[in-house]
Amino acid sequence: MHVIILGAGVIGVSTAHQLLADGHRVTVVDEAVQPAEGTSFANGGLVCPGHATAWASPHRLRVFLRSLYRRNQPVRFKPKPDPALAAWGLKFLRQCTTARAAINTANKSRLCRYSQAVLHQVVDSTGVEYGGKRNGILYLHRTVASLERAAEDAKQLIDAGQRLDVLDRDQVLRIEPALAYGSGTIAGAVYAPTDETGDACRFTRELANWCATQGVEFRFDTRIVRLVQGRGRIEAIETDRGPISGDAYVLALGVHTPGFARQVGLNRLPIYPAKGYSMTLPLREPARAPMLGGIDEHSLLVWARLDDRLRITSKVEIGGFDTGHRPKDFARMLALTEARFPGAADLSAPNYWAGLRPLTPEGTPRLGPTPIPNLYLNAGHGHLGWTMASGSGRVVADVISGRPPAISLDGMRYT
Repeated sequence: MHVIILGAGVIGVSTAHQLLADGHRVTVVDEAVQPAEGTSFANGGLVCPGHATAWASPHRLRVFLRSLYRRNQPVRFKPKPDPALAAWGLKFLRQCTTARAAINTANKSRLCRYSQAVLHQVVDSTGVEYGGKRNGILYLHRTVASLERAAEDAKQLIDAGQRLDVLDRDQVLRIEPALAYGSGTIAGAVYAPTDETGDACRFTRELANWCATQGVEFRFDTRIVRLVQGRGRIEAIETDRGPISGDAYVLALGVHTPGFARQVGLNRLPIYPAKGYSMTLPLREPARAPMLGGIDEHSLLVWARLDDRLRITSKVEIGGFDTGHRPKDFARMLALTEARFPGAADLSAPNYWAGLRPLTPEGTPRLGPTPIPNLYLNAGHGHLGWTMASGSGRVVADVISGRPPAISLDGMRYT
């Protein structure tokens, strides 16, 4: 079977690899000039099943409401006259209950843990390098009350099979001495020893190169115009370089997936952009830099050491498709980084970036078949695209190949 994949980010390339392993002919199409030029370019660098709790929850709802009148919130909801945002927001509100959060967390955790196992298989079979470190991630808390709430929330992930340890301050500093230099308070942390870090962009590009040597065709610098439908199926995709046709098609275009789905009558795809900001800093004093990835759950400062660089993210905005940014957008992140890891990074040489995370109200992607027999979805992974990529690719490849996926797709189907 000839499968056309629309999108060459970490999701699309991971799907191409899995379809190739199943013996399919694969073509990947993207308007960029190389893989991972979009959301996969500079994400937080965390592969984190230990952080698979649902975004939509009573606690997160309070954070969004505060963001309407407090501009310094790390997660901001920016209302605007946008029918798509209004529709998405209403669906998000319906997920902000304790019961729904528990269901969505279970679904996210199942995919994340499966995907991490598949990632290891991919690395073992291809030898791709991406600066991966399998030494765990710390989820820091500044108050005892916050740590206790996190420990309670962790029980569901632990029951699902995720290893999580609750550490006090002294235990945290023993496994991550770099935190002793900082001024931020630490009450303790939830430690996920099996979580890991790595450069998603490097992984995507090395895996794409490997796939290309094995016969996958990549058509870059090719703008996808529309899906061509006929006789109840997708017959081709129209591009600015001519039509491309195959037997099956996979939409892996992140936040742009719903627009193409609507062209063929698939109007129930609740994916909306969550704009994430990141910066990458060269290390100045490696001994002061963290060895483990981490998240400060108070400020939502996220860090990952990528060889001789420090990747930092913190700020998320929900409110449109703009990817523009200015140096002042990163001032808070720079200050938080210096406070937490003083002297570790060269703050005078940052590489700034902003990208759009494709977020669903539930936090789970939409995977697999659609009402159109030869059109499949692999989109909507939110802030966990790097974590979910390999498993999502395997799930979609299984569906296309006519096999039942290894995990349940509850909460992840197009409905």
